[in-house]
Amino acid sequence: MAYKILVADDEKDIRSVLRLYLEDAGYEVVEAADGLQALEALESQEIDLCLLDIMMPELDGYQVLKRVREADDVPIIVVSAKGQDPEKILGLNLGADDYMVKPFNPLEAVARVNTNIRRAKGTLPQRQTQRITPTLKCRDLELDPEACLLTKAGQPIELTSVEYRIMALLMEHPGRVFTKQQIYECGWDEDYIAAENSVMVCISKLRSKLADDPQAYIKTIRGLGYRLER
Repeated sequence: MAYKILVADDEKDIRSVLRLYLEDAGYEVVEAADGLQALEALESQEIDLCLLDIMMPELDGYQVLKRVREADDVPIIVVSAKGQDPEKILGLNLGADDYMVKPFNPLEAVARVNTNIRRAKGTLPQRQTQRITPTLKCRDLELDPEACLLTKAGQPIELTSVEYRIMALLMEHPGRVFTKQQIYECGWDEDYIAAENSVMVCISKLRSKLADDPQAYIKTIRGLGYRLER
């Protein structure tokens, strides 16, 4: 069963981005838009970790943290635009397990969640592996998993092992957008830390093998990732 992460922040965009990255990492995400919603979620659900913003309506993060710590030791990562030492010390003294300053890289948030989940639970969520169907087809592309062969209009295209795994991922779900993290973890079979350039270079090479037009098959979705055009 996936660990359940509560993302409590009054900014919808931040909640949405964190949900995307955390779900990619194998977590289940619950959202709260204010302090009261956060407190209700923590009291009514089995939350495994909370990302708790400080500046929220109804109850601020410090108030939520103080009330939760009266009865629960759930790991809490405080998130705040206030990065001065007094704010950090206050949050940690009230019982926060970690402190993260806005603006932050979503991958940093995932890394901190991983660290605190590992500390509290001893294990991380297991990434779901992509199931490969017997034969994958999209437009004039066909991928044969048994032969590890990609063809375009019947003509074979030579791929590296990383390129093959990425094409298998994209061709199993044509039209679906995959983040750079998902693509990296599938292609390289290791955790994504800061490998954005590796993904971009690999996608560029794949595009040059598929067509002269770089967007003909693999389209860039700005701010999100890539998808294989149907």
